[in-house]
Amino acid sequence: MKTRATALAAAFALAAVPASAEGKLNLYNWGDYINPEVLDRFAEEFGVDVSLDTYSSNEEMLAKIQSGATGYDIIFPSVHMQDIMHTLNLLEKTDINEHPDFANIDPDSLLAKTDPNGEYCLPYAWGTVGIVYNKTLVPELSSWEEFFAIPETTGARITLLDDMREVMAIGLVMTGHSVNSTDPEAIQQATDYLIAHKPDVSAFTYDTQALIASGDIAAGHFFVGVNILVKEQPETLAYTIPAEGATMYQENACVLASAPNKENARKFLEFYLRPEIAALNVAQQMNGTPNIPARALTPDYIKEDPNINLSSETMARLEMFEELGNAIRLYDRAWNRVRTAQ
Repeated sequence: MKTRATALAAAFALAAVPASAEGKLNLYNWGDYINPEVLDRFAEEFGVDVSLDTYSSNEEMLAKIQSGATGYDIIFPSVHMQDIMHTLNLLEKTDINEHPDFANIDPDSLLAKTDPNGEYCLPYAWGTVGIVYNKTLVPELSSWEEFFAIPETTGARITLLDDMREVMAIGLVMTGHSVNSTDPEAIQQATDYLIAHKPDVSAFTYDTQALIASGDIAAGHFFVGVNILVKEQPETLAYTIPAEGATMYQENACVLASAPNKENARKFLEFYLRPEIAALNVAQQMNGTPNIPARALTPDYIKEDPNINLSSETMARLEMFEELGNAIRLYDRAWNRVRTAQ
């Protein structure tokens, strides 16, 4: 998260994926989920022409790859999506774990069930998904219950992400279930909860940052990377992890089996193992890093932010998505009901 689909991303996004050529590297990543300076440094050091295209969800990325999109070298799936793509034989084995600097990576970040040793993908970054709010409209906010009450209590608007798993997770959390539940009754309860609160939701959108900054909404469901904006406007904006619980994510950098520039892709993974490079990304993205030495190099405003440098108490309230197998069909049907409910 990872701030997604913002102006920085638009500046790097391409109308089409460039054709394969020597000296190129084509990234496909979430919104502005990488510091442009990281790309500039890599391009200058290795003499590689780096391009970046962007997506807003794991599902959007997978659908594009499966539809035959070619030319991408590195993608950044969430852990559960990495497992799905591995099963579909879409990922290249890189053996990045054999590089000496792989010792920098926290072993606890090797979360993909299909890649427990890091033979395929490099743990990239992690963060949370909570609520960003405008303090001029809502002075304090600490829970999903308060979030959904905003339209009735203040007349202001709220938004949810246009993301099936993230929205369904709220319903599951608020009805006392795991965000990875495959129990049809639990999913039904979550669906009913969301449908009951849908009249209070103005939109399902990824345009949260622009809406919150302009005051068009009082609060929005969004990724921790929104703290880039919060840092710029601390008197107006704030980010919170809801008391009832929320989700956390980890994205990994993976090379596609169809990548036309595998050598440059491997160089980039090695480059990103450097603590100073991972720390550079964190400083701009304001999320967590699996690179242990990089944590000491991050700015104080990162280290001191309880929504980024999480306490054990906060961690206990968070869950990470898992690959659900055929049970994902239950979520698809539930999400369709939520989206089409009047």
